[in-house]
This record gives sequence, C-alpha cells and structure tokens, in this order.
Amino acid sequence: MTKMKLVVMGAAGRMGQSLVRAIAEVTDAELCGAVERPDSPHLGEDAGTLAGTGASGVVIGDDPLVAIAAADGVLDFTSPDNSVTVASYAAQARVVHILGTTGLDIQHDKAITAAARHATIVKSGNMSLGVNLLAVLVENAARALEAADFDIEVLEMHHRHKVDAPSGTALLLGQAAATGRGIKLADNSVRMRDGHTGPRAEGTIGFATLRGGSVVGEHSVILAGTGEKITLSHSAGDRSIFARGAVRAALWANGRKPGIYSMRDVLGLA
Repeated sequence: MTKMKLVVMGAAGRMGQSLVRAIAEVTDAELCGAVERPDSPHLGEDAGTLAGTGASGVVIGDDPLVAIAAADGVLDFTSPDNSVTVASYAAQARVVHILGTTGLDIQHDKAITAAARHATIVKSGNMSLGVNLLAVLVENAARALEAADFDIEVLEMHHRHKVDAPSGTALLLGQAAATGRGIKLADNSVRMRDGHTGPRAEGTIGFATLRGGSVVGEHSVILAGTGEKITLSHSAGDRSIFARGAVRAALWANGRKPGIYSMRDVLGLA
C-alpha cells in the first residue's frame, strides 16, 4: 500500500515536533517534508532527529511551495497569515491541507474558502476526538435547555505563550452552543466584563480566558440555571492528542473532493 506523504509546517516548534512524532507512529503515512521560517536556527537539521524519532532523512527547509508540491498533504498549525499562504499552495498542488491554526479572522477565512475550491481542507479549532465529542454534547445540551432557564459560559485556560484569545477550541464550543440555541455567536457572545456591567443579558454566551504556566488546554462549558449547574469539560494533558487527530484527518481526507471539512466529518459526528 502506498503511504500518504505529509509535510509538517513549523516542524521545529512544539506542535510541529508532535506532528512529526505522530506521523512516525502510523504505518500508512510518512514524513516527506518539514518547513520552518527562513530565520529558524533549525534549518538543515533532520526533522525526525529533532523530534526524537530518529533520523528521518527529511531535512528542515524554508520553501513550503517546493515541499507541498511533492506531497499528498500538509499539516499546518502555524499562524493565520502563513496558513492562508499554505492553503493557496495546497490549492495549486491540489493536495490535502489539515488546518489547525487558530486566531483566523474573516479575511483569512475568505481566502481559505477560496483555496478550498481546489484543495481538500480539514479545518478545526481543535483536532482531538474528545473535544469534538464535547462540542456535540454542548450543542445538544444548549438545544435542550432554554435560554430563559440556563445561562451558558465558556471557560478556557492555556499556557503563558498562547497568543490568541479566546482559544480556537473555546470558540468551537461557543459556536456549538450557539448552533444548539439557533442563534448567531457573533451577535450573542460576551468576551469581556469589567466595571459596572449590569445584569447578565439573557441568551448571551460568555467567554472567560485564563493564561499561565504550561497548561496545554483546559475547557469547560457551564450551563447555569436557578439552583443547578451543569459543567461539561475537557482537559488536554499532551499535544500528541491534537497531532494524532491531525494525522487521522489527513488520512481520512486523502482522495476526497476539494472543499472545507471539519473534525466532525472526520470522526463521523456531523
């Protein structure tokens, strides 16, 4: 059986190394490219050796177009602007793009949607099985419990180095709650409370963000009613859960028609 050839963007970073290790764990995919910034001190190093899986024969370079052109798919957990560029390269090469980058804005999403005319893109704020199952539970709970009776709050905590807030996972869970309630998240989310805010507006979805230490990711969705509270939560102890999910998504997407898919599609939860 022919192995799926995968490129890892940001291969020298923490998530990039996790992706390299995840690829090494499966039998039906192989690392064929590793890309870093032009100023990375790790250019020229063996990606497998750096990730601790042993020499892979894949040297870390700085030209994503060349790497993607020789691949079947690309795993990308980098930055919004860079991910737009990667999506365009994936469209040119007509390959799979696994997009785990968070912090995307409307313009980024428009560019990625355009690229999906020719690239098969799996896009998710979180690639883990547990979080995507949690999103389904949140959607169902929000649908079952009316806004007049239960308020919804999304609480998340990540390590001190995370640069975007709320996290992509928090937004994914907030969107699940909004879908369950049949409302638009953009029109009903509350991102900050400070000073004399007045009473909580009925039907809104609140977000609270914590940052500190080395926390990989903790998320809770609280449905608070009068005299009772329901908490649905997920705790990530290791980045490998996201990396394994990304590789699984790549294998699932290989050979599928262009378009934008989610992890719910990959996991059969859609």
